[in-house]
Amino acid sequence: MVSELKNTEKLPLVEEFFSIQGEGFFSGKAAWFIRLGGCDIGCRWCDSRFTWDPGLFPAVETDRIIEHAIKSGSDSVVITGGEPLLWNLDHLCSELRKNKIRTFLETSGAHPMSGMWDWICLSPKQNMPPLAENYPLANELKVIIQSKTDFIWAENSRKLAGKKCKLYLQPEWRQFEQIIPEIVEYVKQNNMWSISLQIHKYMHIP
Repeated sequence: MVSELKNTEKLPLVEEFFSIQGEGFFSGKAAWFIRLGGCDIGCRWCDSRFTWDPGLFPAVETDRIIEHAIKSGSDSVVITGGEPLLWNLDHLCSELRKNKIRTFLETSGAHPMSGMWDWICLSPKQNMPPLAENYPLANELKVIIQSKTDFIWAENSRKLAGKKCKLYLQPEWRQFEQIIPEIVEYVKQNNMWSISLQIHKYMHIP
């Protein structure tokens, strides 16, 4: 199945739905979400572990996925996972953009870039860091903070991102009460950073 999905004609579709963006720069904006299966990063705190094995999800024709996005009426589509860059996203993006739909990517950046993007949110992971060439492509850097040592990782990542990149620190959900005071103080002292909260979880929506 994996070799089949390396082309642009089919993608392992986990789910697709219309919702509100819950994290980062576009928090609160409506968008059509396309969640793809497959991830080799393996973050211990991942809240989408069910997506890791792409073999659990149907290989859906990319044109069908595009059709659903167009019919949603949304002017923007968020491609998430899993790790979307495991797959070739060129055809998906080109057709969405032909239909005047903006394309947004949520990625760890650990794999080569494909697709054409209006916005790239790079969320770098220490256990499998982004490729060096992906850092300058990021419009938004979103670093998950679970403990104090993660601030060092955040700063190292910031130095590799472009000067115009938006910078966000996001508390790991299960450690929120313990770590949010640390993040607040850090941002007060390092005002190039902003705080990203997972507001969709407070609204109890996907």
